Amino acid sequence: MIRTYLDHAATTPLRPQARAALEDGWRLWANPSSPHAQGRAARRALEDARERIKAALGWTGELVFTSGASEAAALALGNATAGSRLVSAVEHDAVLQAGPGAAILPVAADGALDLAILERELAAADDPLVAVQSVNSETGNRQSLGHIADRIRAAGGLLLVDHAQGAGKCPLEGAPDLAIISAHKFGGPVGIGALLVRDWALLRPTGGQERGYRRGTENLPGALAMAAALDACTQPYTAEPVADLLEIFSAEVRAVGGVWLDDKLGAPSAHIHALAMPGLSATAQLMRLDLAGIAVSQGSACSSGSLRTSHVLAAIGLPDDVARRTIRISLGWNTTRADVQRFCEAWLGMARAAGAQAA
Repeated sequence: MIRTYLDHAATTPLRPQARAALEDGWRLWANPSSPHAQGRAARRALEDARERIKAALGWTGELVFTSGASEAAALALGNATAGSRLVSAVEHDAVLQAGPGAAILPVAADGALDLAILERELAAADDPLVAVQSVNSETGNRQSLGHIADRIRAAGGLLLVDHAQGAGKCPLEGAPDLAIISAHKFGGPVGIGALLVRDWALLRPTGGQERGYRRGTENLPGALAMAAALDACTQPYTAEPVADLLEIFSAEVRAVGGVWLDDKLGAPSAHIHALAMPGLSATAQLMRLDLAGIAVSQGSACSSGSLRTSHVLAAIGLPDDVARRTIRISLGWNTTRADVQRFCEAWLGMARAAGAQAA
């Protein structure tokens, strides 16, 4: 059976360029902190990868390699020199868990951060650090980081942006103080990510490697592959243009009584879309699509196994019955028109069958 993969927000396949860079990294095997010749060669390669990643992102500050986005979030929220923490209600579970006790900032029905409440919370906060994502992993909604950043800076606070779903796909906006990226979201390997830091003074050191900001030997092969994957990212991000197919499909979703969540969002992205089918639970949809050879998801992979309603869909006020019928499709660097067409036909066939049974 030919399988179609549309769960790239969870993890996307390794790009050929990243695979080749991994092999080069294994040949350079040595600890980059070792003083001998092999160690110095490894250090040069690591620093070259660091600079390539920064250049690809347009980042002029510092970069700490981590094991992924979760560690980068924990490092930022746990070690930033700011005082109180404020976190948007639609952040990824990893960010919410990294900031226990943080004040939760609500969003509007269109997914945008409520700027009036943000200003009120900033006025009451002590030297705040505010965590806001660039692209939501469940809905694809983009935050207006420029407007958010202006308010945070006016209050003397720091902005942390979770850019895990945006890196390689859209610019890093808002000139944040700290930002999170993860290689396996744009075609690099799992097990490598980074925390971007505007200035070392914003982060308390922990001791160890990465200039004392992270313990553990650096993952040189992963860093090289991460740089290669980011270098290979192009616009449009998918292998073939698919926007026209999705526009036609969205009209058909509405016609059968479904919900195309982009209609409710303030700033939908091109690579993550959520939709609800009438009369069939998300779990049932996933099972039937999987049997048909199509991989999608029920939201964030880190929380999709939970029986609780998505905190993201609840935060934007989506009714529980609609949330329980909502699935996510996410597109990647190797997504083709045939992939999208196959999903659209399968989903519509299921929706029409469910409607006929209900009638």
